[in-house]
Amino acid sequence: MSPDLSTSPFFLTAVALALLGGILVLAGVAALFRARPLKFALRTLLGLLFISTGVCAGTIAVGIQGYRALTREDVAARVAVRPLGPQRFAAAVHFPDGRTAIYDLAGDEIYIDAHILKWKPLANMVGLHTVYELDRVEGRYHSIEQERSGVRTVHSLAQEKLLDLFTLRQRYPFFATLVDVEYGSATFATVSRPADLEIRVSTTGLLIRDAATVRAR
Repeated sequence: MSPDLSTSPFFLTAVALALLGGILVLAGVAALFRARPLKFALRTLLGLLFISTGVCAGTIAVGIQGYRALTREDVAARVAVRPLGPQRFAAAVHFPDGRTAIYDLAGDEIYIDAHILKWKPLANMVGLHTVYELDRVEGRYHSIEQERSGVRTVHSLAQEKLLDLFTLRQRYPFFATLVDVEYGSATFATVSRPADLEIRVSTTGLLIRDAATVRAR
């Protein structure tokens, strides 16, 4: 279990609700053995309700693993790009959690996209805020013809996870009661020289800024 998950209020709530629900279901079974059908029905139904709510909270806790909370404009990653030859360049992506990955890309531009989830006010009230996760990095050509026929280089930036709330929202209408909107956002920049870039994300989407320009401000 990841440290983020073990300290997630939604995961802790899920565990508490599941335990309480389990206790109520057991109490309902005990009432059945004592020939008290009304208590059996009430305790069992209430227990199942707690368990269902706990499962929902647990699904949200697991589903947003790998996503980062967004309350302002954040630096989603820092990228050092270095040309390797004509329409070839290397991109070293430095993530906020300390991870670094290096990709060999083909094209004139670096292209990065992300998944962003915005919650409805009801979900905001229980502590859920807009979250995001970088999804892919790839090389992009200036020419549309080369986009169609040139070498394609695409790499995943997302971490492997058991459940992905972005995917769950698309598959199950139930999550529409909590998720206001889910969308993809992308940004790209020309790579013509060595540069250090910042991939920034706000509630309106992704953008790329030259790190040197940002420091000069």
